[in-house]
Amino acid sequence: DKQVKAWNEISKILRGKEITLEELHTKLNGTPNIQNILYFTDGKATKEELEKYSQKKEEYYRQFCKEDTEKFHLVDGVCEFFDHLKEKDIPFTIASASIKENIDFFIESFGLDRWIKPEDIVYDDGTYENKIAMFHKAADVIGIDMKDIRIYEDSNSGIRNAYDAGCEQIVVICDKENEEEFLKHANSSEAYDKLHKSVKAMVTSALDIYMNENLLKEIKKEQIGKYHPPNTPNL
Repeated sequence: DKQVKAWNEISKILRGKEITLEELHTKLNGTPNIQNILYFTDGKATKEELEKYSQKKEEYYRQFCKEDTEKFHLVDGVCEFFDHLKEKDIPFTIASASIKENIDFFIESFGLDRWIKPEDIVYDDGTYENKIAMFHKAADVIGIDMKDIRIYEDSNSGIRNAYDAGCEQIVVICDKENEEEFLKHANSSEAYDKLHKSVKAMVTSALDIYMNENLLKEIKKEQIGKYHPPNTPNL
């Protein structure tokens, strides 16, 4: 994973060692850069260092993306899925822990402005305390109450933050090769003890749905009605 590789580089610079899987799942995934850098430095990083290493991490990330010409693309079917949402007037946007330089990189690389106004994308501009605040901002942007929004997430911390933000529809996307590791953390982490059983069940069913590489094509053809009630907004 390119994000992991990038954070590994920063971790080696700041504390002389790579990150662990436990840190990845419980501390780093889906959290703003500043929080991660403070974690690496035991809260001692200066404002200048926070900015420097945040930018450095994203430089590494964009470099790794450009080098991976085979895999750096949108998931098969996502364009059709976005087209479907636009056709049905279902509001959606992106809430990302990435900084603006990365968002601009994604917009240019994937043509995201075909579906989402760049100004409607919520990203780490340094003003959000955590991803929970980002989710709330994204809900404000699309003008929908959080309880009526469906959030798609791919990290343990992102799922936890979506739940803490008040989201009642959380769908988890997980690669088949990462399923066992993901479920291990999702089912054993104390942070998940407070999750309602229905949310845990949704996570499990979503993993089953999202394993297939043609998943999003299938969503458009046959899963929209079952797993995506009409006019349910998306983050």
